[in-house]
Amino acid sequence: MDPTIMEAVHLMEAKQSNKAIALLEDYLPKADDEEKFTIAELFIRWGFLTEATDILEELMQRFPGESEIKMMLADVHIEQDNDEEAINLLNDIEEDDPDYVQTLMQLADLYQAQGLFEVAEQKLLTAKHHEPNEPIIDFALGELLFSNGDYREAITYYEKVLPVAKEMANVSVSDRLAEAYAASGEYEMALDLYQDIDSEDPDTLFKYGFTALHAGRRDIAIQAWKHVIEQDMYYHTAYYQLAKAYEDEEMINEAYETAEQGIHVDEFNKELYFFAGSMAHQLGREEESEKWVREAIALDPDYKEAVLFLIELLKQQEKQESIVELITDIKETGASDPLYEWELARAYNEMESYQNALTHYQEAYNSLKQDSDFLKEYGYFLTEEGRINPAIEIFETYLAIQPLDPDIEEYVERLKHTRDI
Repeated sequence: MDPTIMEAVHLMEAKQSNKAIALLEDYLPKADDEEKFTIAELFIRWGFLTEATDILEELMQRFPGESEIKMMLADVHIEQDNDEEAINLLNDIEEDDPDYVQTLMQLADLYQAQGLFEVAEQKLLTAKHHEPNEPIIDFALGELLFSNGDYREAITYYEKVLPVAKEMANVSVSDRLAEAYAASGEYEMALDLYQDIDSEDPDTLFKYGFTALHAGRRDIAIQAWKHVIEQDMYYHTAYYQLAKAYEDEEMINEAYETAEQGIHVDEFNKELYFFAGSMAHQLGREEESEKWVREAIALDPDYKEAVLFLIELLKQQEKQESIVELITDIKETGASDPLYEWELARAYNEMESYQNALTHYQEAYNSLKQDSDFLKEYGYFLTEEGRINPAIEIFETYLAIQPLDPDIEEYVERLKHTRDI
């Protein structure tokens, strides 16, 4: 290497980047073509891409058939998000060029990044035609098909790679193959592969757990997800899955403890708060249950499942005022649901605040005209309030939906008879 270029490298190593660049730019007019190419490589390595582009474009003018220059310039364009320029350069490389196959693979990457999956696949298939036994091409085809959701086709290519290489491009081929089998519904095959991988990687362990769950091996899933948390206590999604698996095994204490642990590392996860509340309820810890579910609703006031759960919890404790307060508060945030109006009507009815109850029954009715349970309850409420004609109308709407209810038919007849006396 020329002494001037060496000096520039030493300056860069000494953090004197401005001097290094100035030295090389001064030297460029005297440099021969090989030295210019070396300087371009250095500029790229140091992140001076515009300067590198200028040199490579000059060299390409002089050596239009030199694929190494085109490929390096294409790389620079890709770094600068100029994919179209890179594609044009690479498409210029001829079929008889030694770098042709590598060019096809680079083009496939670029077309894939643009969402042109069929064109990308065609480039890789052309590369495979030229190099039928090259594992990196099979792996690239597997990756392309996998990313596009064509899992069964991807499996074909991954299986060709696996006997040759366990890992490629920093990706575990076994892991990818297992994931492809799982995604195509072949959980037993995927499970066998995961069991052979013996990985400590949390992502792999997490997917292993999911596969085991789908294969009907909840015991393996529990062990895998416990291992995930041991490896990485901040792997948030593992806590919910592990807690759910414990619940399905009727290990409620373990489920509750896991949910609590998860909340400590993921304090904005509404599902974990709600799940903890649900488990606390199953354990008879009603105060804790209410606390956790209220936390879930504080994170998302329109979390309907949690809101309705809390309403049922408050009903069991005969806390009608708390129900009214809860629903009023969440409605003020903009959350709305006809079921909330129904629950407000019920709460006011229990509190003997009948006018308020009527208002909310009427509000709920606008959306629940096809809900037979609501109509029956509303009809009875109107009857108790002495509103016989509206009650009859509501019951007749109910009977149009549930014609085979002789008790209500008979009840309506009695109402009509009472009204007409």
